[in-house]
Amino acid sequence: MGWADPDTGGKCDSFESLTLAQRQILERAVAKIVLLGQQAGVSIDQMILLLRSGLTVGELLEYLADRNGRVS
Repeated sequence: MGWADPDTGGKCDSFESLTLAQRQILERAVAKIVLLGQQAGVSIDQMILLLRSGLTVGELLEYLADRNGRVS
């Protein structure tokens, strides 16, 4: 998708440039990650810090699943 951290000066596709279907998919995915974080006792701010510290989204999901006692 071309997403990058705007703080690094990298290219960052805006939310507005996505199609309606892409936006809906992205919103559902983020909502699911937030819900998984809540179930694991990890706040949104904590998840953001983990991602900014270098964790990939996949690694974040594994971490949240492990905290929930699920096999990743």
